[in-house]
Amino acid sequence: MLKTQGYATGMAGKWHLGHLPEFLPVNHGFDEWLGLPYSNDMWPVDFDGVPLPEDHRKKKYSPLPLIDGLETVDTIDTLEDQGMLTPRYTERAVDFIRRSKEKPFFLYLAHSMPHVPIYASPRFLGKSGAGLYGDMMMEIDWSVGEVMNALDDAGVAGNTLVIFTSDNGPWLNFGDHGGTCDGLREGKGTAFEGGMRVPCIMRWPAGMPAEKTCDEFASTLDLFPTLGTLADAKLPKTKLDGIDISVLLAGETSLKQKREFWYYYGTPLCGVSDGRWKLVLPHKHRSYVGVEPRNGGHPGPYAKGVAKKALYDLEKDPGEANDLQDQYPEIMERLEKMAARARADLGDVEKGSK
Repeated sequence: MLKTQGYATGMAGKWHLGHLPEFLPVNHGFDEWLGLPYSNDMWPVDFDGVPLPEDHRKKKYSPLPLIDGLETVDTIDTLEDQGMLTPRYTERAVDFIRRSKEKPFFLYLAHSMPHVPIYASPRFLGKSGAGLYGDMMMEIDWSVGEVMNALDDAGVAGNTLVIFTSDNGPWLNFGDHGGTCDGLREGKGTAFEGGMRVPCIMRWPAGMPAEKTCDEFASTLDLFPTLGTLADAKLPKTKLDGIDISVLLAGETSLKQKREFWYYYGTPLCGVSDGRWKLVLPHKHRSYVGVEPRNGGHPGPYAKGVAKKALYDLEKDPGEANDLQDQYPEIMERLEKMAARARADLGDVEKGSK
């Protein structure tokens, strides 16, 4: 979409939309890419860096291939190798900015960290005073600074929209290697807020007012139509799940357009929301409640949870603790109709059911 508007397009980091050549970024709109074709734990090495035994399920994986375009230029065999991913991605990102500053450009920098296994380069290892997780996050912070400095040096920082966000909540059973959900319910791998609600920070001096916080409901699904609008690009006729939120970037505090958000994790419909009100539907799920995480890089166990139908006010109760379905029957009726529309469109199949 952006290439039709004359944009240079570059990517550095994790790609997980198919590892065969025809599925890689350079065959899907990117002029260039340096990175891993999938998650950094998909390798024949344990989380502590020790090679796995022959009978382990992950022994089927090869060493991680670091790919430049379509060519494997290196293999990632050790945790120390993984520790160099953040600076290697950053170096490519900065170089892309320098080479592309004379025209519009789109850079997608997808760090493998903080996905486990985590590590840091020698420059940051042991430097944060907050353990390995702190070292790794300190290095990501440095990386963001390098990108911002490159934009300044290229003279384009004022009119460049920078978006910093993540793809899912914390993997809580990894303890000190897994992050924190800060009071939200559950974590990665669930359809509760701890699994799907993530930070988002944006900076665009020419188009966004500074030092503002927006509490409106938005999603990474909205980035595609929003960037298309901002670039005056033609959006596809395909029905999109996201909506244009450019008015929020411009300083508006609410969207005039009503929206529906459907929560899926796999095939069951786990819930629906209008932004403020969330209806959780009955479903089985992984859980982190009542089990102890492990530290040092190894995962603790999961529990098995069974969600009951419940209504939550996400503005007042983002931790999804207080079921209000009895107090608000009219809202329940409206969201039940939304769930029916979701089922008619995408379905609702519990794993193992027929």
